[in-house]
This record gives sequence, structure tokens and C-alpha cells, in this order.
Amino acid sequence: MCGGVGSRFWPFSRDNMPKQFLDFFGTGRSLLQMAVDRVRPVVPVENIILVTNAKYASVIRGQLPEIPEENILFEPARRNTAPCICWAANHIYARCKDALIATLPSDHLVLKEEAFVRALESGLDFVAQGGRLLTLGIKPTSPNTGYGYIQLGRPVDGIDDTMKVKSFTEKPSLEMARLFVDSGEFYWNSGIFIWRADDILKAFAEFCPDMAQIFDAGAEYYATPLERGFIDENFQNAQSISIDYAVMEKASNVYVKTVDLGWSDLGTWKALYEISPKNGDGNVVQNCKVHASGCEGSLFAVKGDKIIVASGLKDYIVADNGNALLIYPVADEQKIRQIVNDVRSRFGEEFV
Repeated sequence: MCGGVGSRFWPFSRDNMPKQFLDFFGTGRSLLQMAVDRVRPVVPVENIILVTNAKYASVIRGQLPEIPEENILFEPARRNTAPCICWAANHIYARCKDALIATLPSDHLVLKEEAFVRALESGLDFVAQGGRLLTLGIKPTSPNTGYGYIQLGRPVDGIDDTMKVKSFTEKPSLEMARLFVDSGEFYWNSGIFIWRADDILKAFAEFCPDMAQIFDAGAEYYATPLERGFIDENFQNAQSISIDYAVMEKASNVYVKTVDLGWSDLGTWKALYEISPKNGDGNVVQNCKVHASGCEGSLFAVKGDKIIVASGLKDYIVADNGNALLIYPVADEQKIRQIVNDVRSRFGEEFV
């Protein structure tokens, strides 16, 4: 899935170049390219499907020329993850009725790639038996309100790291998140899902029948030249809703594999700060030149050959890219998405 706008990473992430297409770590590979690299040991390139927004066609073809054109599905409208997954599952099912699917975000960081490959392989084996929806769970390090939380149920016989999901809660309040973390019974939902194509389509039919009906109507068109026309006409009719709310919170056949992947969803500047090396003052300097005095716990990120001179900043984000400069408290970073909307309405699209 690589169609998001990543507005919480503004001003680096822009409408025309969201964060999944950016090289955050100076490796020469974008987050999307790194995500594709991670699955290549398990999934042949001809079976890698990208779902994105049509406006990113040229970016994707430039970054991933090895992906066959017919494997790039272009959404005509943004409708969150459930419609994206429902369409992709229908497309894949039309190509292979027995398909196993790993559904992955394109903008996450995974530091332990060998552990990821092992988890992907064993997860695919687990769901191959049918009737199982699997998510990868991450042990929480803080009461983060931006993640879904999975309550662990009974273990699966013979598999130490896989449990039935007792409950699934998407983005709880801070108070509830603290209770979850303190209990030790909850893991973060990584947003990485593994299932059979037919099983996830059955789940949509049961728990999101209106959406299932929209996409079922195109059964004869999937994996044919007529698919694009059907999607362009019907996709926007699907409800904008996440897969978590649409299916995962409702289904009774959800399982979780607990994993240690060195994972971060890189959803916010704070997330980038937390996984980045820090200097003696606890500051992160992200590929730029900084002269800081009396600054602590802050992140500095600048595109271009520019020097940042700062004094007295504590727990701040300083991010400069093109025609936009962000200077904002880390504690208030959840407001950045709304700030982007305010900038758009007040100053125009060119700044977002």
C-alpha cells in the first residue's frame, strides 16, 4: 500500500512526493524501495502488487522499474485502507484463486530484515490452512495513541509466538493506552496482515457487505484490460474506512504473531526522533548542518545546503523543505495534520 500522503511528516512529505517515496536515511533507497527489497526473498517480483494513487505513477515507475505495469493498481480516489485491500484482494483472487497475501504498508521501517523474512514465511504457512486472518504484533514501548492495540488470547497449539486475538482496539485514548501497556496483555498492531485471498474476501462480505458488493460487481473485469474502467467508475463509492475498523475489530478468526522486527511505523517526526542516533544533548541532526546552543531533545531536518542556528529549544521539531519551515513542539506533533489543512486553506496547495 503506497498511496498515502503522510501529512504528519510535513513539510518533508508533500502531496506530490509523500514520505514513502523519500530517502530518509541517506541510503539511496526510499521507504517504498526498502519495503519491496524486504519481501523479495519471499515473493517473486512478478507477484508484488502496488496499490497507489494515480498521481504517483511516474514516481513509482522511476523508483521500481522492475515491477510489471499490470501489477500497479491506481486508486482514482483516496479511501483509506479497507477499499484498497478489498480491491487488491479481488484483483489477486482473479489471478490466482489459491493466493496467499501479505498486506504491507510501504512507509514503515524494519531494521531486523532476517527476522521479518522468517515472520513472513511462517505467517504465510499459518494462514495457508484457511480460515485465519493474521497480524504481526509489536511489544509496546509507550502508550501511543496512534496505533491499534491487540489483546492476546490463548496460544495456538504448537506455535509459541502465535495467539488468538482476544480483542482489537484501534487508536485508543491516552488513558486507555496506558492501561493496555501496563497490563502487559496488549501488543501494537503493526499494520502488516497475512491471509488467504478467499478468507479476506469472505470477511469483507460478512463485516463490510456494502463495500464487498461494490467490488464484487467487477468480478468479470479483474485482471483484464476492463478493470481500470470499472475501478475508475466505482472505487469512489466505497466508504473511506480503515481495515482495522472495517474487519479486524469485528472478526472472530483473527490471530497475532508476536515479533521483534526493529519496527517503527515512522508515522510522525517523533517516531523518527526515537529511532535516530542522538548527540550528547539528546538532539537528532538529520543529514544537515546545525549550530545549536542550549538545545535539548530536538530534531533538526533541512533539505538543501542550509545551516540551522538555534538556541534554547527543548523538545522541538525544526524541519525545512522548499517553501515551508516547521518549528513545532514534539508534544504537539499530532496537530501537524490539522496544521497542513490550515496551511492549504489559507495559503494554497503549493505549500502542501
